[in-house]
Amino acid sequence: MKKKIPEIKTDKAAEALLEQDLTGYLNMENFQQVSFEFLPKTEKVNLRFPEKLLKAVREKSKREGISYQKYIRRAIERSLTDSRPN
Repeated sequence: MKKKIPEIKTDKAAEALLEQDLTGYLNMENFQQVSFEFLPKTEKVNLRFPEKLLKAVREKSKREGISYQKYIRRAIERSLTDSRPN
């Protein structure tokens, strides 16, 4: 059975949820992708973007709930790990 995770407003409600069988909550709708950044960011890059492109990047990153700098960094990282041949 697919269950939606209830809104948890207190520590007591969270504890009550965790004390029950959570198997019914295990469906893809209850998960979201997260990434962890372990390496320190020690270098800076200064880029110039056309205004329309930067606006589009900012809008897309806002919809995804991340900063536009992180969005740009993630796009670069993905392009470098893409398994497609050049």
